[in-house]
Amino acid sequence: QVQLVESGGGSVQAGGSLRLSCQVSGDSVSRNCIAWFRQGPGEERGLVALIKGAGGNSYYPESMKGRFTISKDNAKNTVDLQMNNLAPEDTAMYYCAARTLRRYSDTCAVTRNGYYSWGQGTQVTVSS
Repeated sequence: QVQLVESGGGSVQAGGSLRLSCQVSGDSVSRNCIAWFRQGPGEERGLVALIKGAGGNSYYPESMKGRFTISKDNAKNTVDLQMNNLAPEDTAMYYCAARTLRRYSDTCAVTRNGYYSWGQGTQVTVSS
C-alpha cells in the first residue's frame, strides 16, 4: 500500500509562488503514476498535473499549463509541484495521489477515480 504525505502549503499573496512536495512510501515513485489534484470550496476535485514514474512523462490540463510544473526525484521518492504566479482562484486543498503501474506501457489516469492512494492534503491560500 502506497502512503503519501503532502507538505509545502501555506498562505501567499497573488503573484507569489509555492512548492508542494509529496513524500511517497511503501513503493517506488518509478513504479507509479503520481498526480496532484486540488479541491476548492464547493468545487469538484480536479487534476492539476501528473507524472508517470516510469519514464517521467508529465501531463497538465490545458488550464494548468504554464504556471505549474510537476517533477520527481527518484532518489528521495518525492514528487513536487512548483506553482508560480498564483492567483486567488488557486486557493484550494491540494492532494497527492498514486496508482501503481502494472505495465510500463500503462497510461496515467486524468480523473480522481483512477487513483487508489491519497494523501491528507495541504492547504494553499492565495490572497489578493
